[in-house]
Amino acid sequence: MTVIRYQTTPHTAEQNHQLIEQVFTQLTAQRPDGLRYAALRLDDGVSFLHLVNSDIEPSPLTSLDAFTAFQRGLGDRIAMSPTRTAATLIGSYQVLR
Repeated sequence: MTVIRYQTTPHTAEQNHQLIEQVFTQLTAQRPDGLRYAALRLDDGVSFLHLVNSDIEPSPLTSLDAFTAFQRGLGDRIAMSPTRTAATLIGSYQVLR
């Protein structure tokens, strides 16, 4: 599993949020196998956390048009560069099966 955390600028946080929602809309429609993905917006309103786990390489996430749109211009939306960390799932209840 990969954990990605970053901060957007205050004036681009809502746009970032909407782009992430579009990724989930496409995921719901296409339902790619082998992918588990969650995205969270933290209470400060500008910090985002993504949890990605894929049984397939490259991840089906990267082939989505909505994900490509999300990544386009990300550098202009962020205030703090993304940190990417590998993580091991210890447990999950109804979140990451």
